[in-house]
Amino acid sequence: MTNPINSIAEAIPEVARPKEARLGFREKLKWTLIILVSYYVLSLIPLYGMDPSSIQRFEFFSTILGASFGSLITLGIGPIVTASIVLQLLVGAGIIKLDLTTKEGRETFQSMQKLLSIIFIVLEAAVYVFMGGLAPSRTLTGSSYFYMQLFLILQIVIGGLLILYMDEVVSKWGFGSGISLFILAGVARRVFVRAFNPLPSPTNPDMPSGAIPGMLKAISMGDPTAAAILLSSILATLLVFFIVVYAQAIRVEVPLSYGMVRGYGVRWPLRFFYTSNIPVILIAALLANIQLFGRLITGNEYSWLQGINIVQKLITNSLAPRDLLQALVYVAIMVFGSVVFSLFWVQTSGLDARSQARQIAASGLQVAGFRRDPRAIERLLNRYIPALTVVGGASIGLLAALADLTGALARGTAILLAVMITYNLYEEIAQQHAMDMYPVLKKVIKR
Repeated sequence: MTNPINSIAEAIPEVARPKEARLGFREKLKWTLIILVSYYVLSLIPLYGMDPSSIQRFEFFSTILGASFGSLITLGIGPIVTASIVLQLLVGAGIIKLDLTTKEGRETFQSMQKLLSIIFIVLEAAVYVFMGGLAPSRTLTGSSYFYMQLFLILQIVIGGLLILYMDEVVSKWGFGSGISLFILAGVARRVFVRAFNPLPSPTNPDMPSGAIPGMLKAISMGDPTAAAILLSSILATLLVFFIVVYAQAIRVEVPLSYGMVRGYGVRWPLRFFYTSNIPVILIAALLANIQLFGRLITGNEYSWLQGINIVQKLITNSLAPRDLLQALVYVAIMVFGSVVFSLFWVQTSGLDARSQARQIAASGLQVAGFRRDPRAIERLLNRYIPALTVVGGASIGLLAALADLTGALARGTAILLAVMITYNLYEEIAQQHAMDMYPVLKKVIKR
């Protein structure tokens, strides 16, 4: 019997998958660059009829959501990530019954996520506009104001759908995922501007906006406190970069052997950050959405849900006990949320021991001393995967939270995500290039 969710999803246009089992390096690179350029172009197209002053308060959230508020991509990846979070919670709580260890269950999950993403695109666009977050020009009144609200919603929905399908293009035709690519693009732009912008700061016209020219100006003016704060931001950014690169290289190697070749063994690598950056993306996006809608609905901020620049407060000797308590609560939320979403992601993405065992067995590998049976491989993987899921998720949540507390050039979580995304893209591109250069590797590398 056909699943009704899948039937509805089939009526929604989708990006066709490539006919080839594996696209070549140049083809993937081409589509990744096309989508990246398209993302930047869309971020420069402003919403017609919007009051420019209404975007100021949302700038804080733009990096995490891969958005550019006030442009066609105002929503960014928000609806996609929100749909994933809601579905994972519903499936995890057993409210929606899905067997995510099967191909059919995962396909149904993906269909539901796409439908829910579209619903959230329309819903969030309406909330932004009708709650006054992105208001039309103040010169309009009466029916003209209402019609401009509808037109703003239409523009935001179009931009949200473009992001949804651009993500699908990257996932099927490019490197990585569109969600990761859009976050990386937003973070790279933000870090570059905050590091090198020579233009005057809006809050202090006598100082450049960029950290590097600002630090040099502070030193020349004999202001050691300002110079130390800016220097700490630069050092925090570099520190996060090096820690993440080091942690990404940590792996647990599972010993396996080729059943067809006696005496020949390989080591199947499992990363310490087993679920990569996905848990941090999900928990950071969840907190950003709570903050965002809190501002829209109540006009208040939830300070406990965001990091605080501990380093700056130490330099200025303004650190209070309340600041430490807020920092501890934020760290706890990030660590716990990352663990929860790490556990959910393992089940929804086919990274659990059973799915991985089937994949390994299909590639001709087996546990040394046992016959070729996925169950033996599953038992071996169960020694590592559950522990890596929890410990890796907690570690990346802790690292993201600590990065937020150091006052890096962009939000610490955003920089951590950008470094991890860049590292993962590098590995995927290098692997694809190696397989194109040496086709025999395609028989060995299956993921």
